[in-house]
Amino acid sequence: MPLDVAALRSAFPSLGSGIAHFDGPGGTQTPLDVGEAIARAMTGPTSIRGTSTLGERNSEATVQAFRAAYGDLLGVPARGVVHGRSATQLTYDFSRHLSASWGPGDEVVVCRLDHDSNVRPWVQAAEAVGATVRWIEFDPATGELDHASAAVAITDRTRVVALTAASNLLGTQPAVRAIADRAHAAGALVWVDAVHFAAHEVVDREALGADFVVCSPYKFYGPHCGVLGADPELLEGLRPAKLLASTDVVPERFEFGTLPYEQLAGATAAVDFLAGIAPGDATTRREAIVASMRACHEHEGELRARLEARLLAVPGLTLHSRAARRTPTLYVTIAGRRMRELSAHLATRDVLAPSGHFYAIEAWRAMGLDDETTGLRIGLAAYTDDSDVDRLLAGIEEFVAA
Repeated sequence: MPLDVAALRSAFPSLGSGIAHFDGPGGTQTPLDVGEAIARAMTGPTSIRGTSTLGERNSEATVQAFRAAYGDLLGVPARGVVHGRSATQLTYDFSRHLSASWGPGDEVVVCRLDHDSNVRPWVQAAEAVGATVRWIEFDPATGELDHASAAVAITDRTRVVALTAASNLLGTQPAVRAIADRAHAAGALVWVDAVHFAAHEVVDREALGADFVVCSPYKFYGPHCGVLGADPELLEGLRPAKLLASTDVVPERFEFGTLPYEQLAGATAAVDFLAGIAPGDATTRREAIVASMRACHEHEGELRARLEARLLAVPGLTLHSRAARRTPTLYVTIAGRRMRELSAHLATRDVLAPSGHFYAIEAWRAMGLDDETTGLRIGLAAYTDDSDVDRLLAGIEEFVAA
């Protein structure tokens, strides 16, 4: 089922502003359906979860609907879905849960491609207990993961391998399953950051080989929060520090304090919205998600190809996003020009394409960039249309010619 871009755009009130958004890797716009779901949860009868009153039942139903929706999105059982304030917060929490059993001689593997939220929590957790940190490198010239460095980094002392499924800076999609298989053969757990990946590809925890997979609903039309997916049996074996009176039931034992029911309702609505974009003849929500993501992928791929062809003709422009498999996210620099100034110029044309390192600090440094020579990130979303791309290109070409 092809993507009806005009119909999709009509679901987003904010697109009426006239701004062309290329900042999707930092967070997408929000459809009306999601905002209304949040409002309903906040203004209808609500209370702490229970079964006695309508408010209690509403809250309980909201939590269960959230777990079912993200089970379908991530390919995990509903009991394996954990809510968090953000993917960063979830990673910090679980780095502490897991590192409670580490000590000197143990090793943790992180990757230079990753957002710092999938690097620093593990590095700091390892440092706190005297464990060793090893690195998987990437080739700055191609954006590809260095599999030889992964083979060296993962040993029989490795306890966790933390790896991105897609770089939020370059778009690179590493061969996660190959790394995961190596990690599992060494007896290690695999933590996959799918925050950027989930906005453009179908997430399947088992296919990725991930023990834990995390995403952020606000990257695909939802509210600001984080979600973790894992095998419930794995979660049963982890004992977080928690309040004495709080439940020990999985997954609730990892969710500290009262859940934000309105946020959960919005996050659920985001999954339902995504599933409804181009479901075709799907009979389940999971099937509808897969079909819709394929339609979005095709549309974004066509726009990316057209955009890249024009960008490569811009004098002095370097496209750093070169991996064979990647998301529709482009990172560029232009010789002798400051990308911060280009971003400001585009903003005068109501085109939002930011510059910076976007917390992918290790990758940014590996490419030899700094605050003066930082790049411009161009992130496509399913609601991006041809006119958006035309305005972006016109703004870039105008800036270079000036």
